[in-house]
Amino acid sequence: MAAENLPDGGSGRKPPPGRYSYGRFYDGPDPLAPPFDIREAMDALGRDVMEGTSPRQAMRELMRRGLRDQQGLDDLQRRLNEQRRRLQRENRLDGTLQEIRELLNQALEAERNSLQAEDSDDARFREMSLDALPDSTAGAVNELENYDWRNAEARQAYQRIQDLMGREALDQRFQGMKQAMENATPEDVERVQEMLSDLNDLLEAHGRGEDTTEQFSEFMGKHGEYFPENPSNTEELIDALAQRSAAAQRMMNSLSAEQRAELEGLMQSAFGDPRLAEQLSRLDSQLQAMRPGEDWDGQGRFRGENPMGMGEGARAMEQLAQLDSLSEQLSQSYPGARMEDIDLEALEASLGRQARVDAQRLAELERELENQGVFERGPDGALTLSPKALRQLGQSALRDVVGSLSTRRGERETQRSGAAGEASGATRPWAFGDTERWDTSRTLLNAELRKAGGDDRALDVTDVEIVETEQRTRAAVALCVDTSWSMVADGRWVPMKRTALALHHLVSTRFRGDALQIITFGRHAQAVDLGQLTGLEGVWEQGTNLHHALLLAGRHLRRHSDAAPVVLVVTDGEPTAHLEPDGHAVFDYPPTPETLRATLNEVDVIARLKAALTVFMLGDDPRLEAFVDLVARRSGGRVIAPDLDGLGAAVVSDYLHSRRR
Repeated sequence: MAAENLPDGGSGRKPPPGRYSYGRFYDGPDPLAPPFDIREAMDALGRDVMEGTSPRQAMRELMRRGLRDQQGLDDLQRRLNEQRRRLQRENRLDGTLQEIRELLNQALEAERNSLQAEDSDDARFREMSLDALPDSTAGAVNELENYDWRNAEARQAYQRIQDLMGREALDQRFQGMKQAMENATPEDVERVQEMLSDLNDLLEAHGRGEDTTEQFSEFMGKHGEYFPENPSNTEELIDALAQRSAAAQRMMNSLSAEQRAELEGLMQSAFGDPRLAEQLSRLDSQLQAMRPGEDWDGQGRFRGENPMGMGEGARAMEQLAQLDSLSEQLSQSYPGARMEDIDLEALEASLGRQARVDAQRLAELERELENQGVFERGPDGALTLSPKALRQLGQSALRDVVGSLSTRRGERETQRSGAAGEASGATRPWAFGDTERWDTSRTLLNAELRKAGGDDRALDVTDVEIVETEQRTRAAVALCVDTSWSMVADGRWVPMKRTALALHHLVSTRFRGDALQIITFGRHAQAVDLGQLTGLEGVWEQGTNLHHALLLAGRHLRRHSDAAPVVLVVTDGEPTAHLEPDGHAVFDYPPTPETLRATLNEVDVIARLKAALTVFMLGDDPRLEAFVDLVARRSGGRVIAPDLDGLGAAVVSDYLHSRRR
C-alpha cells in the first residue's frame, strides 16, 4: 500500500517531501490479494442442487467432500477415526497392575531367598505367612503393609509399589505428577496431602455459592506449581480438573471388574498413607457433582500389547474424548453447526499442521460462499441459488460447452451495414443516402489533417465519417426439456440442466436481444425460469407430454413474431401424454393414436410459424427414433442424437446455426 510521507520500510527515516514509501499493509485483508476462487465450489454445489439436493445439504456435502486439491471433512474424520483405532489397537490399560505384580514378585522372591538362608522358627513362620498371602495383587500388597521385611531389596521393591500407586493416582488427575513425585520424600507427600485438602476445601466453598476469589488466589499462590494449566479462577480450575477426573473414571470403567477391584484396593496403599485415597475420592465426588455434563460413564476398548499406567491411561482417555469431540465437530451434523466450531488447535495437535490448514480453508470457503451471496431465501423461506450463483453456474456450463466446440468452425452472426442496427465499432466515409450518425472525433480529425496539408476549408463532405452498424438477427427460442422420470433414472437429469444453463448464459450475455423461454414437460408442461429448473427435483410421474410443451412453445413464438423462431426439444422418450381441451392430461403407454395425432398437429403449427425445429434424441429407443424422424420430415427440422457429454455443445451449436440461418 502506498502512503505519503510514511516511515521508509520501518527504518525510522522520513522520505523526502512529495515522495512515497511502500510497506506491508496491516489494516485488514490485503486489498491487492486475488479474490477467493469459488468456481470449483460453485460447480460442485450446482451439480448437487441440480440433482435434487437442497442448497443447505449441498453446502454440507461440499464441506464433507472437499475440492480437487483440498481435503474435506470426511478425509479429516477418517484420519481421526484411524488414530482412535490405532490408539486402542496398540495399547492396553493394565500397565500399572502389571508393574505392581512384577514388583511384588520381585519383593517376595528376594524375601524368600533371605528366609531360606536362616535356620530359625521365625524364618519358617514368615515363610508360612508369605505362602498364605491372598492370590489377588491388591490383597497381598495390603496384607504386607505391616510386614517387617528382612531383605533390603524386598523392602525397597515394596516401597516402590506404594510410591508407584501414589504417583499413578496423582498423575491421573494432575498433569506431570508421576515425574514430579519420583523419589518423593515424606515431606513431598505431606505437601501433596496439604494441597489436596486445601483444594477440596476450596471446591466445597465454591459449591456452597461463596465468593472464592480471594481463597483461589491464596490457593494458587501456595500450590500453583501443581497446576501448569494456570487457571485464572475457580471455574477454570474445576473445568481442568473435571476433564482429567472424568478421563480417570472412564479408564477405570474400561478395565475388567477384577482389574478395577485390584486397583481400587491398591489405592489404599498409595504412599503408604490411606489419606491420599480418601482425599482423591472426595475430590472426584465434588467434581462429578459440579460438572455432571462430563462423560463419567463412558469407556474404551483397548486390546493392544503396550501396557499403559493409570496416568497414561487417563491421558489416553482424554485423547479419545478429544478425538470424539473433533469427530463430532467435523461431522457438522448437529443443529446450527458451522465450520468455525472446529477446534483448530486440537485438530493440529491430533493430525498435524496440514489438517489445520485444510479446515481453515474450508471455513474460509464457507464464509466466502455466504459473503458472495450464493444462496438466497425464497418467499416460502427455503434456500435457493441466487441469481448471481445461477450466472456463475451458467458461465461454467458454457465454458465447458465452448471447450467441446473448440475444434469446430466458429459461428458468426449475420452482418449487414445499414440503418437501425447496432454499432460494430468501425467507421467508414459517408456516402450519398447514408443516414447513420457521424463519428464526430474521426470527422474533426480528418478536417485537421486536411488543413495541415494546406487546405483552409473548415469542413468538407470528404471529412465526414459515419458509424458503421450491423443488423443483428433476433431470435425467439423455446427450449423444451423432458423432465419425465426416465431422465432421472438414466442419468440425464444434470446434463439436461447444465445444457439449459449454458444456453441461458449465452443468450443473456452474448445475444441479449433474443427471447429465450425454458419449458419443462412431464405429465404436464410449464414455462419455468432458470432458478426453478435448477432446483427442480425429479419425481416419479408417468408421462411425456410433448404436445403441451409445443403448445407453450408456439405461444412464445407468436408473442415475439418479429424474431426468428427457434424450437429446441431435448427428450429421451416418445410422447405418451397429451392435453385435452379441458386441460386434463391423458397418459397411455404405448402411446395412443390420439396422443400422436395431437402432438404432430402441434408440430405442424410450429412448422407453419416457419420455426427451425431441432429434436435432441437421448438414448437409443427405436420407437423414439421412428417418431422423431417423422417429426423432422413434417417440420423440415433436424434430429441430433448426441451423447450426454456432448448434449450442451450440440444444443448451443444448433442454436447458433439456427440464428445464422
